[in-house]
Amino acid sequence: MRVLGIETSCDETGVALYEGGPGGAGLLAHAVYSQIELHADYGGVVPELASRDHIRKLLPLIEQVLDEAAMTAADVQGIAYTAGPGLVGALLVGAALGRSLAWAWGVPAVAVHHMEGHLLAPLLEDPAPAFPFVALLVSGGHTQLVDVQAIGRYRILGESVDDAAGEAFDKTAKILGLPYPGGPALARLAEQGDPTRYRFPRPMTDRPGLDFSFSGLKTFALNAWQKEQAERADTEQARADIARAFEEAVVETLLIKCRRAVEAAGAQRLIMSGGVSANRRLRARMDEQMGARGVAVFYPRAALCTDNGAMIAFAGHERLVAGQQESLAFGARPRWALDELPALS
Repeated sequence: MRVLGIETSCDETGVALYEGGPGGAGLLAHAVYSQIELHADYGGVVPELASRDHIRKLLPLIEQVLDEAAMTAADVQGIAYTAGPGLVGALLVGAALGRSLAWAWGVPAVAVHHMEGHLLAPLLEDPAPAFPFVALLVSGGHTQLVDVQAIGRYRILGESVDDAAGEAFDKTAKILGLPYPGGPALARLAEQGDPTRYRFPRPMTDRPGLDFSFSGLKTFALNAWQKEQAERADTEQARADIARAFEEAVVETLLIKCRRAVEAAGAQRLIMSGGVSANRRLRARMDEQMGARGVAVFYPRAALCTDNGAMIAFAGHERLVAGQQESLAFGARPRWALDELPALS
């Protein structure tokens, strides 16, 4: 079955064509348009501008993906679109177009949960992880640990009680005067930092449980930066040292919680997905720590860590072949819990 995937939950317009099933070719083509330049002057995503840009970019991207795959609309056998969680206006753009095209082309459509797309993204790789596994979903909007028994059989083990890890990266980068988007800029700067200069706290690791809290790290970074500015004329190295300390704190906190999660679930496999999962320091430490415990770690390729249509096409394919599809009515769910999804029969 060939499924067209549409992703418009925030500030990336993603489209992909995926062919699954026996003899299927897998990911046939995908394209992502990022709105970074559009939102850079504002230091963050402006929802109305994001929605308008999705409208401008979606149809050209669909045409591009079909051309790259040497396919036409007649070759599409199903459409998957992100219905939530995310920005409601942006979600409605993708949902409206996806459901309308499915009606016009006479194929089924399915609404996909954005975080299920991220959770299943490592299954697009070779080798793909087998079920069951523990998933760390770590992005700008979410930080969650999930016990995954099968598609749709999810149990939330822990999640952030305030800022997500990616959100904390972006806010700390802004404190340090780094350009938007801040997370990748902070990670690059941290490579120049002295790891012994500062030690930031590892929040919520001194107590039982698998929940996260990253907002306090942002405040800790602000206080350290203001102190450096008050005491030094040249603060460039201090900026890098603070970035390194912040990154180390986030990485080690995630490691500690992941170790607890795989032990609690008795898991032999861990997958990590979402934008922050592309962080090189996090990947290296996770491989080292989990490898020492005999736990295999799986990631999607870097291009599939951030929001993309490929993960939506794959997740939609799995649900469509299981018989799930939407009626002609469509909508968006800006808030949508992952464990509300139905299991595949």
